[in-house]
Formats: sequence, C-alpha cells, structure tokens
Amino acid sequence: MMASILDEYEDSQNIRQSAQQHSRLSSNIGITHSGFVNVRLEEEKPIFNKQRIDFTPPEKINHLAVCNNQLCMSLGKDTLLRIDLAKPDQPNQTELGRKDESKVHKLFLDPTGSHLLISLNTSECLYLNRNTQKVRSLSRWRGHLIESVGWNKLLGNETSTGPILVGTSQGIIFEAEISASEGSLFNTNPDQYFRQVHFLEEDGKPAPVCCLEIERGLENKYFIIATTRKRLFQFVGKVAEGSEQQGFSSIFNQNQDLLPSFQEFPANMGYSEITFYTSKLRTSPKAFAWMMGNGVLYGQMDYVRPDSLLSDVQVWEYTPDIDLSLNKPISIVLTQFHFLLLLHDRVKAICTLNGQVVYEDVFPDKFGALRKMIKDPVGGLVWIYTERAVFRYHIQREARDVWQMYMSMSKFDLAKEYCRDRPECMDMVLAKEAEHCFQNKRYLESAKCYALTQNYFEEIALKFIEAKQEEALKEFLLKKLNNLKLSERTQITLLVTWLAELYLNRLGQLESDGNSIIFQETRDEFRQFMSSSKHKECLFNNRTTIYDLLASHGNVDDMVYFSVVMQDYERVISHYCQHDDYSAALDVLAKHCDEKLFYKFSPVLMQHIPKNVVDAWIQMGKRLDPKKLIPALMNYSQMGNTQQISETIRYMEFCVYELNVTEEAIHNYLLSLYAKYKPDSLLWYLEQAGTHASEIHYDLKYALRLCAEHGYLRACVLVYRIMELYEEAVDLALQVDVDLAKSCADLPEDDEELRKKLWLKIARHVVQEEKDVKKAMNCLSSCNLLKIEDILPFFPDFVTIDHFKEAICNSLEEYNMHIEELKQEMEEATESAKRIREDIQEMRNKYGVVDSQEKCAACDFPLLNRPFYLFLCGHMFHYDCLFQEITPHISAYKQNRLEELQKKLAATTQSSKSRQRPTPRDEGDTSSLGKGNAGTSREQIKSDIDDIIASECVYCGELMIKSIDKPFIDPQKFEDEKSSWL
Repeated sequence: MMASILDEYEDSQNIRQSAQQHSRLSSNIGITHSGFVNVRLEEEKPIFNKQRIDFTPPEKINHLAVCNNQLCMSLGKDTLLRIDLAKPDQPNQTELGRKDESKVHKLFLDPTGSHLLISLNTSECLYLNRNTQKVRSLSRWRGHLIESVGWNKLLGNETSTGPILVGTSQGIIFEAEISASEGSLFNTNPDQYFRQVHFLEEDGKPAPVCCLEIERGLENKYFIIATTRKRLFQFVGKVAEGSEQQGFSSIFNQNQDLLPSFQEFPANMGYSEITFYTSKLRTSPKAFAWMMGNGVLYGQMDYVRPDSLLSDVQVWEYTPDIDLSLNKPISIVLTQFHFLLLLHDRVKAICTLNGQVVYEDVFPDKFGALRKMIKDPVGGLVWIYTERAVFRYHIQREARDVWQMYMSMSKFDLAKEYCRDRPECMDMVLAKEAEHCFQNKRYLESAKCYALTQNYFEEIALKFIEAKQEEALKEFLLKKLNNLKLSERTQITLLVTWLAELYLNRLGQLESDGNSIIFQETRDEFRQFMSSSKHKECLFNNRTTIYDLLASHGNVDDMVYFSVVMQDYERVISHYCQHDDYSAALDVLAKHCDEKLFYKFSPVLMQHIPKNVVDAWIQMGKRLDPKKLIPALMNYSQMGNTQQISETIRYMEFCVYELNVTEEAIHNYLLSLYAKYKPDSLLWYLEQAGTHASEIHYDLKYALRLCAEHGYLRACVLVYRIMELYEEAVDLALQVDVDLAKSCADLPEDDEELRKKLWLKIARHVVQEEKDVKKAMNCLSSCNLLKIEDILPFFPDFVTIDHFKEAICNSLEEYNMHIEELKQEMEEATESAKRIREDIQEMRNKYGVVDSQEKCAACDFPLLNRPFYLFLCGHMFHYDCLFQEITPHISAYKQNRLEELQKKLAATTQSSKSRQRPTPRDEGDTSSLGKGNAGTSREQIKSDIDDIIASECVYCGELMIKSIDKPFIDPQKFEDEKSSWL
C-alpha cells in the first residue's frame, strides 16, 4: 500500500458547479445580439477540480508540507514519510527517534524541497536533508518554539539554506543558516549560527511571529514581511553589493530608531496566515492575501513605492456563516484571481476582483476535520489533508470568466486582455464598452468599439444618426470599412459612398462656417480617403457615382483631385479646357504622357498655346505618332494663323530632322508647308533629301505637282532629275539657266546617245534662242560627244564660216588621228596572226621520247603495256588510269558526255567487226571501205574524248588547283573507308 501512495487517484465526489457557474453557462448559450453562436457541446470542467489521493495512512496524519514536488508527512508519534511526486512509488520512511512525549508542532520545507525543519512542541527543532536519512537536532535552536521560517530564495540551494529568518512563539526573529555538508572535527552541527535580529509585540506584549517572507527587489533592495496575530510588519532596506551572504541584520538595524511600518487590525483569532501569488517560477510575488481576525486583507505587491510594499489593499470580511468563536478559518491559499479559504468542513473560493464566493466544496464527515491547506509554489497544486486522507486541487483555466468581472467593473482593457482567444466574449466586451462610452457621450470612442463588434450595422448607425453625431458615425463607418474583407464588395461600395457623402456634407458646413483650419484638415482627410489603395478598386468601379456626388456639392477642386487619383486624366483636362486654363491642361498632359489624350486634346490646345504644345510634343519625342497629329495641325495651318503655322513647321522639321521619321505623309506635309509659307527652305529640303528615288521619303509626283503649281521651276528641275526624266529636266532648266541644263545633261553617264541628244537640245537653245555663237562653241568644248557637223544645221544661213573655221580644223585633225590609229591596229593584228600560225605548225611537229622502263604516274605499272598519254609536263598515264583520275574532278555534264562518247566508241568498234566477210576476195574492198568510214568516226570520237580527259595534266592543270579545298576522302564514304582499314 505504501508503494502506491500517489500512483492512482480517484475522485472523492462528482464534479459540482455552483449556481453562479450555471447561470454564467446558460447566459452564453444561444444566438446573441452580436450574431455569434456560442453553443457548448460538452460541459466545461470546473476551475477547481478536487481529487482524493488513493492512500490510507497507517497512522494518523499530524502535519504535511509540500514544495518543489517534494511531499513530507508526519505520521503518528515518531514517523516521517517523504515522497518525491515525480517517483510516487518510491516513498521514504524515517523515524525521528524521539523517546519522550514530544510531538511535531510544524513542518517547514524550503523552496528547493531539500531542507526540512521539524518544530517540536518541546521547543526543539530537528533538521533533515533530502539526500540523507539521519535526523539531526539543531542545538542552537533549543528552547524556542518555531512558528515561522522565511526562506532565502536567492541563495538557497540543495546543500545550504543561506541566511534565513526564523520566527518564534515569543515574537523573536532570529537569523540562521543551515548547511547539509559535514562540519569540522569540533563542530558537526548543521546550524552555522543562530542570532536574534528583531523582536515583535502586540499591545506591549510579545506576540508569536505567524509568518515570515523575504523578497528581493531592484538595486539590492530587500523587503521583509512579518505578521503576528493582528499586525503586519514591513521591513525595507538595501544590502551592500556582494554582502548578501552576511544576512539580513543590517535591514533590521536600519529600522531600529524608528518604529517599523505595520498595519494593525483590532480582531484577534489567535493566529494569522499570509499567502502570496507568483505568476512565474523564481520571480517576485505579485499579490498577497492575509487571513486574520477581521477578515482577509488582499492586494497587490508594488516594489517601486517607497512607503509601502502593499498596494490596492482591500479587506474581505468573513461571511456570516464563518463564526470566529466556533468556525474559524484554518488556512488560506492565493491564486491568480481567487483565494481559497479552508474551514473545518469545507473550502471556499472567493474572487479577488469582486469579493464574491464563486465555489464552495463541502467535505464528507467520514474523513474527519480538515487540518491544513498548502500550495506548492513551484508545481501550483493545492493540497488539503485530514488525519485520514489527502486531497489535491487542480486549478484549470482560472481566467475563463475573469473577463465578465472586469466588464461588469467597466475595466474593459483588462476584460479584452482575458478573452482574446474567445471572439464571442470579445464581442460582448466591445459591445458593452461601446454602450458605456455612448452613455457617457464619448461618441468617437463608442464608434471605434462598435465598429469592432458584430452588432447589427443598421442599429448602430441609427443610434448615431438619432444622436446627431455625424463625426462619430463617420468614424464608425471608417472603422467598419477597414475591417471588411475584399470579397465583401457590396458592403464596401455602400460604406464608401456613404462616407463620401458625409465628408462632403462636413466640408460644405465647415466652408460656410468659415473655419479654415478644420476645413483644410477635413479636406486632407477626405483626399486621403479617396486615394486609399485598399479601396481603390471600389472607388474606380463606382467613380461615376462619386463624380455625381462631387458635382452635386459643387466641389470642383476635389473632383479634379479624385480624377487624378483615378487616373481619369481626360476628365481633368476637359475641366481645365472648359475653364480656359489651357496651360494647366497641358501640364497634366505633359506630366502623365498619355498618347491618346495628346491626340484628343492637341487640336484645342494648339489653337490657344501652340508654342507650349509643340514643346510638349518635342518632349514626348518618339512616343507620339506624328501622323495622328497632322489633322490638328492642318486645321489651323489652313486658317493662316502665323503662330500656329510657324509652330507646325517647327514640329514637322523636328520629326524629319531629329526623329528621322520616314513616313511619306509627314514629308509630303512638310513639303506643302514649305511651298506655301517657306519657299526658301523648299529647294534646300529637296537637295538634302537625296538624289535617288530610293533615298527620298516624299512622293515625287506630289512634290512635282506642288512645285509646278507654285511656279518653283528650279525645284521642278530637281524633282525631274531624281525621277530620271532628263529630257524634261533639261527642257525646264533651259527656261531658267543654261548652266543648270548642262548639269542635267551630264547625268545619264551610261547612255551616250541620250547625253548627246540632251546636249543637242542645249546647243539648239543657245543658237536659236540666244543666237550666241560663242556659247555654242563652248557647248562643243563642254561635251566631247558633239561635233561641229552636229550643230551646224542649227545655225542660220547668214552666219559666216569664219566663226567655225577653228572648230572645223580641229575636227579634221581628230579624224586624221583616228585613221592613223586604225592603221596601226591593223598592222599589229596581221603580225599577231602570223606568229600564231607559226606556233601551230611547230606544235604539230613536236614529239617526246618514252623509255621502255617508264611507268604510269597513277598506277606505277609499266607504261607501254597499254595505251597511254604523254603530257608536256612529263607526266605519263595509262588511258584507263587517266580516265579514273580525272572523272571525279569534272562536272556532271562532262561526265555524262564522256559516258555517251564511250558508248559510241564501243558501238563503232562492234559494227566494224560485224562488217568483215569470210570471202577473201571481197575482204579487202569491204574492209577498206568500212575501215575508212568507221575509222573516221572513231577518230572523231577519240578526239572528243581526248578533249575532255586529256586537255590538261590532271596533276599540273587547273583541276588540281580547283580540288585543293576538297577532302581526300568523300565524307559520305568516310565510314566505309574507315572500316576497310580496320
């Protein structure tokens, strides 16, 4: 039985809930005004869940102490049971070894669970370490009944307690230190020292020190709390850096001259008990609860205040069912939001927030009277024991209903802090806070809270409308809008439109009131709302409605701003144009560089600010298509306004000369502008545009017609020249300038006949029109194609020959020189023909000597075995070898021709054999006849074959040079050749 003390547990009773808990549960079930459904599928476990330890003690339980999962229990007269709750099946039993009638008065266990102090009613004290079985007596402590111990949380460890405080029944506070290590030869006691540091009294008499607590604050500041039956003392003092090991006597000495600060209550029930709540391990306590005669004093711990460690102190008076004469409270334990009060037959849980009893648990009589309640400060469990049983309380989700209490106290920030993970509760808190603010006329705060709730939208909006709080309504709508999801498009559209109307109403009211500062702030806020990126899509889809609202309020400035935000620049520019603010319209155009808008608004802007418009076009550069701007330009150029025309020409010149535009329409338009308004630039443009039709980008026919209409003859001549209509160019040039005509006549360099014809036109004009003989003679000298006899017919009969004497003589001399040149060429040709005939005759008689040992250059076999060829270079080849060598290098045509000749040669040889007859008499005649015909044919065929294969040496001729870039092995036959070598 002892081995399974804490191994199994059983519930001592069914889980019960108080009436208040039932009411809270029922109030949260169903559909509330917020729209949340809060149906709890299974009943929640209570906050305080009691379990009885499956343990029947062999003797009655006198005292029990628990700390850091170490449980120590005093049984009967002389037994001490120790259990490590991490190993509940391995209990340790120790005998105290007392032979007298002494009894255990109290057990004290330090925060590490290592040091156990056993106070006996005979004013003795025993010590037991967790790692030993030997109980040792503290000799220095003898004669003092120990009532309380203040442990050192900073310096205490498993082997030493560090300096601690000990309170006695006579009001004396001692400072001591216990070490578990073995002492010296002369000092084997565990107590290192034991000295008095202070004395407490009540009403001038010594009073037992009921409780002691030591806490450390900032900057080595220590706080000591000591309680008697009806007094609570506070000792505050600093300890020098590094002197913590020297103890706390200096703190008490600092307060010797002055009475230590204390709080006193009149009632006295013979004892008191103080408990602390620590949120995290190894941190300072945050709250306290002191059970004394008048009730329970509870509050917060404030380590910053100089005057007192206790703050927000309240007293919970005992309920009428607690009679101090018959039913005194026994123990108290403090949790985060409750303190548990132990009576002789029950446990009460009181909420520290509102002082209400939220839980009451009655224990059956069969277990006997309740003795003590202890809380493990490390594990957080609450332990209760009687003489025959041990119970344990689990505290689960203690803060679950705290939000309701804070909400009822109007502490909404704290209420929200404790229901962050419960949206239905958070909604209730927000709704309550919003209603509270509304009733207190804090409408803006109320609107912000209402916007976060799930309450009906229409109901809240009507509340603010009825209260005539447009600002609060606007705030509510803004917050509601920010909380909507992007998928809720209908709601977003409604709120955006409504807010726009509210803003416009507010702006109109402020403008009429003349409040410029608030008006500007509200306008900035409205513009920020219109430019919100989150609602950009909604504003864009409903921009027509927003425009209508702005127009109905006459708010032109904001309409322009909204148009810019929506990038509806067309509307902005139209607005500026309607109000004759063309510069502003152009600024918007130039800033946003929208080509379509340039094409649309340029005609209007060109009419009023042409220079600025052209500057903007030039700034846009190639992003604009000049063809699409021509209609706007032509409209005003036809009206004849000088400024528009000059700016049009400037832009066209920019397109042609800077952007290098090649569009024909642009060049034609520039030509027309030059022809009408700037004729000086026309001829220059035509000259630099190019002299060939392939170089120019304007329409030649259009240019010719344009120049002809305006009588620009020189320009017409230039166009004719580009069109290569030289006769027309010369004819037209003769009307302007003879030199211009001469330059045109020299253009057809490749056609001498045409050049001569053109020069004849010039000569005829000079003779017949200008009647200038000298100029006519100059024409002869300018063109070497004209002779005197060509221009003589143009002269009139009365002209004397003296004018042509020199020209005629020069002409005759040229003829004589030409005849002499022809004679010399004939003599040279005759001599050349004679030399060629001699060379031919010499070649016929040329021969070569072939030795009998000579070999074929191709196959390296004797040459004389078969028909062969001998070349002048010395190379000799068999006929068939030469044939094989040269065939791959000749063209396909020659290969086919060679095959045909071979076939003919074979056929001729066969026919000559078939014609031979057996009669000897006729044999000579027929054979001679056949031989003559066939021989002639064969000789011709052989000659043709020789022309193909023996025209040059295959090694020394051009064929070898042409084949230098061909591979030695045909790529298509490379693999076969490669495999043949393996």
